[in-house]
Amino acid sequence: MAEGFARQLLPATWQVASAGLEAQGVNPRAIRVMREVGVDITAQRSTRLDPSALAQATMIVTLCGDARDHCPVTPAMVTREHWPLPDPAQATGTPEQQLAVFRAVRDEIRQRVVALAQQLAD
Repeated sequence: MAEGFARQLLPATWQVASAGLEAQGVNPRAIRVMREVGVDITAQRSTRLDPSALAQATMIVTLCGDARDHCPVTPAMVTREHWPLPDPAQATGTPEQQLAVFRAVRDEIRQRVVALAQQLAD
């Protein structure tokens, strides 16, 4: 969801990618709640984070719980930011309750990406 908003809200000159400790597809609930706000993330895929990607980055944003602690060491010139959001994929309850968690996280991510875009523009 963060990649989708970043692609929409950050300047086109920024290269945006999702990466993690494991490569994975997009959760169908994330696709659904992003579609609700007009952002199509169906083609997105996260890649496995590797040292060469870290060396090329100017900024790394980690999301959810312990992602910051498990992210490999980044070069000193790379700005790191952590957004301690709940992992919506871990939501329990009815399907509607799970979607509510995805929506709440989606909205928080959008606010943070908007704030980041404003910060980078200053």
